[in-house]
Amino acid sequence: MFVMLVYVHVDEEALEAFLEASLLNAEASRQEPGVVRFDVIQQTDDPTHFLLIEIYRDEAAPARHKETAHYLRWRETVEPMMAKPRQGVRYTILSPDEEAWG
Repeated sequence: MFVMLVYVHVDEEALEAFLEASLLNAEASRQEPGVVRFDVIQQTDDPTHFLLIEIYRDEAAPARHKETAHYLRWRETVEPMMAKPRQGVRYTILSPDEEAWG
């Protein structure tokens, strides 16, 4: 199991459209069998910055996620809204152990 944090900076005029598309993507992503969590977080002091917290069960889950219709639709929709390219950083979960994630 591992975490992918995706940092996104959105153009100010695209905030509402980005959030709408991202919430739909997150809701659909949480239904995928390989997804443990899929959260959309907005920075308090700069609402144009978002963090996507994606927790996957196994190594193949992110690739499967990127093949889904909802992800492809999200990517196509939001890419032109970004002030700069999004950045994904992968992390290994050290604590709690996998059993605690359910």
